[in-house]
Order: sequence, then C-alpha cells, then structure tokens
Amino acid sequence: MPPLMQMSEESPTATAVTKEGGTVAATLVQASARCSSARLASVGVISEPARTPVAERTPLAAERSWQSLLAESISEVGELWRVLGLPPSALPAARAAAGSFRLLVPRGFAAAMRPGDLADPLLRQVLPVGEELVTVPGYSSDPLAETQCTPVPGMLHKYHGRALMVVTGACAVHCRYCFRRHYPYEDLPRGRQWWTPSIAWLHDQRDIHEVLLSGGDPLTLPDAQLAALAADLATVPQLTRLRIHSRLPIVLPERIDAAFLQWFTAGRLAPVLVVHCNHPQELTPAVVAACQRLRDAGVTVLSQAVLLQGVNDSADTLVELSEKLFAAGVIPYYLHLLDRVQGAHHFMVTDDRAKDVMRAVAARLPGYLVPRLVREEAGAEGKTPVRW
Repeated sequence: MPPLMQMSEESPTATAVTKEGGTVAATLVQASARCSSARLASVGVISEPARTPVAERTPLAAERSWQSLLAESISEVGELWRVLGLPPSALPAARAAAGSFRLLVPRGFAAAMRPGDLADPLLRQVLPVGEELVTVPGYSSDPLAETQCTPVPGMLHKYHGRALMVVTGACAVHCRYCFRRHYPYEDLPRGRQWWTPSIAWLHDQRDIHEVLLSGGDPLTLPDAQLAALAADLATVPQLTRLRIHSRLPIVLPERIDAAFLQWFTAGRLAPVLVVHCNHPQELTPAVVAACQRLRDAGVTVLSQAVLLQGVNDSADTLVELSEKLFAAGVIPYYLHLLDRVQGAHHFMVTDDRAKDVMRAVAARLPGYLVPRLVREEAGAEGKTPVRW
C-alpha cells in the first residue's frame, strides 16, 4: 500500500515497495539515527501506561537497520518458492495472481512459515493464488466507499470524533485480503505540502479529538517525516490522541527502535498503536520484544485481526492468539469480518461460522481477552457489531 510524502532532504538509505503492479517502485527513507531529537491515552479500553525515558529502555538486539531489512524483502514469486521449498505445481497460478497484485513479504516473516506447506497460516495471508483473478458478484474495488469520504486529499472522515490520514501507499507486506489493494494512491498528492490542507481542515473540526495515521503502512516512512507530521498535528488544540495502524511491528519488528519511540512518545498527543496480528504463529520472540518496547515506552498497544478462512477461523487459534497477545502486553481489540474486496473471496468466513467460533472463544476466555466481532459498512457511523 506509490509513496505520498517524499521530502527532498531525504537520503536514499532504504526502499519501501509499493502495492502497484509492474516494476518495483521505491520511496526514499532516511536513516533513523538522524531523527533521535525529532518532536512529535487511553482509547477507552485500558488506561494510558506510564512512560519510561528512552535512555532507560532495553536496547535492540538486532544490529541491522529496519530499512536494510525492508529493502531485502521477497518480491519475486520464484524466490518465495525457493526459500520455502513450495510445490512447483502451484507456481504458475501464483505468478499470474502476482501480476495484478504484487507479492511482498519481509524475510523475517517468511522465516516464521512452515517450509513446503501451502496451508501455513502465515503463508496463506501473502500467497498469490488463482482465485484472486476470479470476479465475484458482491465484491468491489472499494468495498467501504472510502473515495466518497475525503474532505481534503489524503484525509478520510468516516466516523465521529476521529479522522484518518492516508500518509503513504507503501507497505512492508502485501496481505492478499487487503481492502485497499485497489485504492487509487496514485491520485493523491505527493510531498509534505499535501498535509498542510489536512492540518488546516482539522483546525476547523472542533469535534475531532483523534487522528489515525494509516496507508499503506505509515511506519514505512522515515521517522523525520513522521515526526514533522506529528508535530504539526499537535498544533491542533482539540486533538488529544495520535493513533498509528501498522503491520510492521508484526512483520518487521526491528522498526520499533529508539528513534521511533523517541518522537512517538515525546509529544503532547497520547500515543496509541494498533498492530495487525492474525495468528499466534506471528508472535515470534522478536515481535514480543517489540511489543514490550512499545509498552515500556508508554504506548497503548491494541491488536486487530481479520477473520480469514484457512488462517484463524477456529476457536483454538483465536484463544491462543488472545492469550499470547496479552502476554506480550497487547489488548485484543477488533476481529473484523472480511471486507468484500475483489480478489479476496477465498478468505470469506460466513456469519454463521464466525458466530459459532466467537461463542466458543467467549466460553474459554475472560471478557477482556475476547475481541469485538465487527464488520465495516460503507456509510455507517462506526464499526457494526456482529452479535453472536
């Protein structure tokens, strides 16, 4: 998910690959060491944790930068087959599907997959398959009608009290069920100048108290750029929280480094980070350590997942996921039913099946570990709860 916010002073120290087809596009990112002095509450689920000074936090064990790891992500279907030893019979369909929506997966995330197993729950989330090329009635390229909720370019305003900024089209991983896999990122303005109208618009919206950074994945952007945006958002007096939605803490946990924590926790706005974690197998020791760094820094950390056929559509899997998230200091937040985006119908779990699974989950977990089953509907005033 082309990059939107490139700044001329950035140096080409890493690559963030976009979701567009064709050749690999690059967004320039700046070494996080240059951002250590950059400026930049609760969301009603848990109270804001105490913030620990950056100097007292546990240092990262990894020596390589997140930018270099991102630049080395697997983007060719044939390479994924070689790395995981996948059966050659499935290769032609994967190459055909990747022609319309590119493959992209960090090597660390691929390392958590079972070799040779096309049914591995992590692989299934990123594996191009022939079903994606089938046009299915009821599925669309914009299932949430987001292009109709844009007061200024790059800003989405769907729900009362909060607004979402699409800050980049780049992602670290291409999830095959992504509801923005067809989003027209190329139509949005580029460069820092795009967010000036957004900030001006926010100043006039007295009922908006929280801004979400999304994309693409906002954490593919360099810390200097994110810190500058956060500092400008902090000038909007009615804002109280800055929320980031990101897959990177799960698929590239090295991204949660001291430079990121410095700007994210130093400003006026209470920091909230919502990770996207679908399966307990994703919670490797490195991911758990990244979540703990966030919590130690005073960030409220929540998790959302999508209910996916063949990935996590069982009570055993979801119970284990909630338990492991909580052990890592993360609160399970939402479990989304699949958005009906073209190319993702093979992940669909029926409402009846979802309700059966949730009843079984609720029977085994305390209430605070049971995520809210919801669906998003175009034009709705909020997430629609699914009663089970």
